[in-house]
Amino acid sequence: MENSKIQWTNYTWNPWYGCQKVSPGCKYCYMCREREGENAKDVKRSKTKFNYPIGIKEPKLIFTCSWSDWFIPEADEWRDEAWGIIKKTPHLTYQILTKRPERIKENLPFNFESYKNVWIGVSVENQDYISRLDYLQDLPCVTFASFEPLIGPIHWNASMSNLDWCIIGGESGNDFGNYRYRNMELSWAGDLVLNAKKNNLPCFVKQLGTSQAKNLGLADRHGGSITEFPQNLQVREYPGLYVQKCKNRTCADQQLKLDF
Repeated sequence: MENSKIQWTNYTWNPWYGCQKVSPGCKYCYMCREREGENAKDVKRSKTKFNYPIGIKEPKLIFTCSWSDWFIPEADEWRDEAWGIIKKTPHLTYQILTKRPERIKENLPFNFESYKNVWIGVSVENQDYISRLDYLQDLPCVTFASFEPLIGPIHWNASMSNLDWCIIGGESGNDFGNYRYRNMELSWAGDLVLNAKKNNLPCFVKQLGTSQAKNLGLADRHGGSITEFPQNLQVREYPGLYVQKCKNRTCADQQLKLDF
């Protein structure tokens, strides 16, 4: 558990770590970069961080498995215990993002509709993986898509209109070595933002990626200041239900800067 540099969350929680690449979006995965020298494919239970959320007393957003996948098969033996931690901490909001959506429904806990503090999302890096959104249909929770790293244009469809939230981001990486980056055209991000607005879908533009950061001369390539973005991409919204709760002070968080 740590204070996260990811703009749309407060903390990251990795009860296990290690993963395998499943699609083009994984090519330059930062988990592999951070754990270079180890076998990143080995999925291991954390020895020190598994129960960490229990100690967090204030309402926070928790992004789960930034170094793995919540629904990865190798974690099947630990997942029920991790669900139990989520159930014990209703004041925390858990953001679960997966590239294995076909495993979602068979790995939800009993009586999942009572878990009011869980958001489930899928990563969609280009049009070829838009079908991942279909697995979010009928889930009794906040659902979202992460269009990051956005490495190709995505055409709006009905399944996107049924979401509660979307994230947009370009790819970060290095100019040399094994962990580089691909370009995100500003028009790809702009089209998603425009369609999100048309369909009343809250949208969060996280970063423009290394390529556009260099092209535009941004001081922070990781999106630390959205005032550097083109005006049409200066959008950072949260799901409506979450914002309403914050207005009612049931999940007030001074670290979040929400546009009410």
